[in-house]
Amino acid sequence: MNDAHAPADAADAPWRRAAAAAGLLGADGSPAPTIFAEMTALAHRTGALNLGQGFPDHAGPAEVTEAAIRAIREGVNQYSPGRGEPDLLAAIAEHQRRFYGLDLQAEQILVTAGATEALAATLLSQLRAGDEIVVLEPYYDAYVALAALAGARIVPVPLRAPDFQPDLDELSAAVGPRTRMILVNSPHNPTGTVLGLELLDRIVDLAHRHDALIVTDEVYEHLAYDVPHVPIATRPGAAERTLSISSAGKVFSVTGWKIGWVSGPARLIEQVMAVKQFLTFVSGAPFQPAVATGLRLPDPFFTGLRGSYRAKRDLLVDALEEAGFTVTVPASGYFALADAAPLGLPDAVAAARDLPERVGVVAVPLSAFARSERTDLRSILRFAFCKSDAVLEDAAARLRSLRA
Repeated sequence: MNDAHAPADAADAPWRRAAAAAGLLGADGSPAPTIFAEMTALAHRTGALNLGQGFPDHAGPAEVTEAAIRAIREGVNQYSPGRGEPDLLAAIAEHQRRFYGLDLQAEQILVTAGATEALAATLLSQLRAGDEIVVLEPYYDAYVALAALAGARIVPVPLRAPDFQPDLDELSAAVGPRTRMILVNSPHNPTGTVLGLELLDRIVDLAHRHDALIVTDEVYEHLAYDVPHVPIATRPGAAERTLSISSAGKVFSVTGWKIGWVSGPARLIEQVMAVKQFLTFVSGAPFQPAVATGLRLPDPFFTGLRGSYRAKRDLLVDALEEAGFTVTVPASGYFALADAAPLGLPDAVAAARDLPERVGVVAVPLSAFARSERTDLRSILRFAFCKSDAVLEDAAARLRSLRA
């Protein structure tokens, strides 16, 4: 073979170098082990209650699950249209108009294999090697991996206890001439913070000033407990440069169905679709009409969902505080952050490994969602409260035993 046409050494691929620098690959080039896999294995080995993983352990609404069963029985089991089933596209548009006053057409919506694929297709379609993407830190771990695949560089804006709101000056300083994208995760995972209108408007202003795109991760949109979720696409000047992402998994307790969507300007959606078609092509045909059913559920379902999760949050937060943790009460989402330093546990990684044997509860360290230099996060654990009341009450009793 002519050397000029020989394939490049995989170890020299730009995405691989970026992934290694981000800590996603081990020294031998294999995927780096994650704390999540370690904690799940520890839960299985010890029989501990797993509050480390963010998935519900209870069934979703019967109307939604029965709609999926009915679709399977009626033969909706082959490829769906590339953009998504027309009725689901219509239901997503109805949902955005009903809850937020956003007016979308079918060509402005794309159904994806969960929000993670929506993020992947969006980042891969819009980022180029050397671009910068501004994110809030701590961050969902997929952001770093997907930016690495695109050859882009993450520019983090730190969120700090106790409120985990970004500093406006630090946010402004992070956005510059190489910024291609500002990724807005609100309601935020893993801190549970919700961005206020002043912050949203500053992001829009910065995006205009630097000609950057805004990409949102809004999968917890219906789980904002104290203040309502406001999509940044509703703010003045935002819609024409915003791609909004959400999914069915969190709100309908069907995380395994992997039905998500991205919406925004039609020209940008076409670009995202050009990448998405070579990732999964299509996904979950019988689940799409079921999700359409869910999105059309009456208002009491959504208000009841928030109330139920607010009660679960309060149960776990009270137990953590009684155990001696310093707790940040989340304004949204599935997770509560608890500082273990008052219990004499300054290292959350060590604490996460100790708790399953000590009290039979699994959590994950918040440092897993941030750079190693974020020493201010070193003693903080993340506990999931998206579990049945029985599991949470059992976990609460076990956690309270730490005080003894």
